[in-house]
Amino acid sequence: MPTRPFKQVDVFTDQPYFGNPLAVVLDGSGLDDAAMQRFAQWTNLSETTFVLPPTAPSADYQVRIFTPGGELPFAGHPTLGSCHAWLQAGGQPKSKDHIVQQCQVGLVAIRREGKRLAFAAPPLKRSAPSPVVLAQVAAALGLKAQHIVAAQLLDNGPVWLGLLLDGADTVLQLEPDHLALKKLGLKVGVAGTHTAQEAPVLIARANREARAFGSRAPAAPADTATADFEVRAFAAPIGIQEDPVTGSLNASLAQWLMAEGHAPERYVAAQGTCLGRAGRVSLTRETSADGSTQLWVGGESVTCIDGNVEL
Repeated sequence: MPTRPFKQVDVFTDQPYFGNPLAVVLDGSGLDDAAMQRFAQWTNLSETTFVLPPTAPSADYQVRIFTPGGELPFAGHPTLGSCHAWLQAGGQPKSKDHIVQQCQVGLVAIRREGKRLAFAAPPLKRSAPSPVVLAQVAAALGLKAQHIVAAQLLDNGPVWLGLLLDGADTVLQLEPDHLALKKLGLKVGVAGTHTAQEAPVLIARANREARAFGSRAPAAPADTATADFEVRAFAAPIGIQEDPVTGSLNASLAQWLMAEGHAPERYVAAQGTCLGRAGRVSLTRETSADGSTQLWVGGESVTCIDGNVEL
């Protein structure tokens, strides 16, 4: 069986084991869909990626993204983590200004921002959810109508039902019925603002997933950045009850919230708090001279495992 270069990267953190882990097979050549899916199931991480030579002339590399339950056309933390791993392994971009990733959603530009990488968020399609579906999701989350400020179906490759709640405390106190969410077939992302501009305290016992940490729940790094929003992502339909830090969701939430005046053009989102993580996602909307806008989604990555895998 061939030996392939492999890294496991922690994304949206500068401290190992406080972000969202990603498995990266740096040479996916010759692997069929079934082999990729089988390996992604084995890693049991929210995403596993396979780096391939690009087929688009302007791309630097191609990546395929798998969850334990299937392939994704695009995802944020695999985009940043795969780029980090590719650069660390000696990848040389064609442009000195940016890196171009090819994936199923198309070409994604990535730029360096000091220690961070940031990707250009794909275009967003959004629409209002049906009142019936919204009521069912609210019931599964244990929410009352007054807790929901706004709701949208968000599609930038992955599809999320986005909910803006009445504050970060409401977000942190949710204890979802994941079986009910799985039956509804919807991935749900929730966000709420922090009233005081302080780094949120880890509340690892606040929900069922985090109780598994018990007294072993890690403390947040002392230099954790402050956050403006608290975000959580529930994805039971694809086999992930709660994702630690989710780039695609944060991208679509920011595009929606900024467009509707619910968020400033630059903010930091915290995610993973209830799971004992301290993920930080930087969201920035830039407006060009012609009036067009582009959202950039940034975060740091650290390599935790570096070696080879038989695959």
